[in-house]
Amino acid sequence: MKESAHLAISWLRANARTYQLTNLVGGPDPMEGTDIHLHFPAGAVTKDGPSAGVTMVTCLASLFSGRLVRSDVAMTGEITLRGLVLPVGGIKDKVLAAHRAGVKRVVLPKRNEKDLEELPANVQADLDFVMAGNLDDVLNASFDGGFPAKAGTRSHPQISSKL
Repeated sequence: MKESAHLAISWLRANARTYQLTNLVGGPDPMEGTDIHLHFPAGAVTKDGPSAGVTMVTCLASLFSGRLVRSDVAMTGEITLRGLVLPVGGIKDKVLAAHRAGVKRVVLPKRNEKDLEELPANVQADLDFVMAGNLDDVLNASFDGGFPAKAGTRSHPQISSKL
């Protein structure tokens, strides 16, 4: 979790200009003059590895953009510094829990698409699945109207994983 949080903050810092993210006083570095403490209490559910990177990035993007994340979205996936979304375990259980909670859209790593075959047909029909290869996909699926990058501000072209 600690590494996921560091990755999320590093990625946001590197892409702040692209997504027009600012700190609370409008400065270009979201972290300047800002203390961030992410707390994830130990829960009763055991974890099979990191899977909260996309959620941390989305939460922080919401904070630094002043935009609200859709209330009907659930997500899972780990991230890289380049903004790729990596596959995670436990997809069936996570999606079933989201379905029980009334979620309408589920954002999953593209490389976990094969795991959807394990889901009951009614769950597959009820949910809108967004298969994300990178954080652009995640952010655009998580905010009403998407989360467009500012034109001409990408420091490197968006890449997709061949792993």
